[in-house]
Amino acid sequence: MDAGGMAEYRQRVLAGLTGSVIEVGAGNGLNFSHYPPGVTRVLAIEPAPYLRSIAAQKAGNPGGVIEVQDGVAERLPAADGAFDAAVATLVLCSLADQRAALREIHRVVRPGGQFRFMEHVQADTPGLRRAQRMLDATVWPPLGGGCHVSRDTLSVIAGAGFTVTQSEAFQFPVTRVPFPSSPHVWGIAVRDP
Repeated sequence: MDAGGMAEYRQRVLAGLTGSVIEVGAGNGLNFSHYPPGVTRVLAIEPAPYLRSIAAQKAGNPGGVIEVQDGVAERLPAADGAFDAAVATLVLCSLADQRAALREIHRVVRPGGQFRFMEHVQADTPGLRRAQRMLDATVWPPLGGGCHVSRDTLSVIAGAGFTVTQSEAFQFPVTRVPFPSSPHVWGIAVRDP
């Protein structure tokens, strides 16, 4: 995916970040090389042991900027307001309780801090939304690691105490005929006080 253009979106999501960051669902560490120099600390949370071990290798030596730790989005191992920003890329679609995870992200980001995201989202057209719901009810979650492509993620982010200040919809992969998993959005939200 990154070779096909997803790396460019990762760079957009992380551009300009500074200070301490918690990355929720770090996977195999694909975001790590895109963090800008102003980021002083990254706590990368990943529940899957195999992905966590790959991410730890990408993070480098102990004592570096990036620390990889076991944990789940619904119970983040961090104090209230401990981070300047949180990052989630292609994670919220796979969580059983998206709202609980966003409440936790809200909890660990300081007031006025940022939430940076890139996610699958609900399609704009009724026909594609129907196809998304059908896939979500049948084959897509087992095939896609729990991914649900029909979620109204922007509304859930706003409902969790964030104000979305920037967002851009995009199709990935770009095809002539839109596929139910191709609608995505990346953006920046600010934690409400």
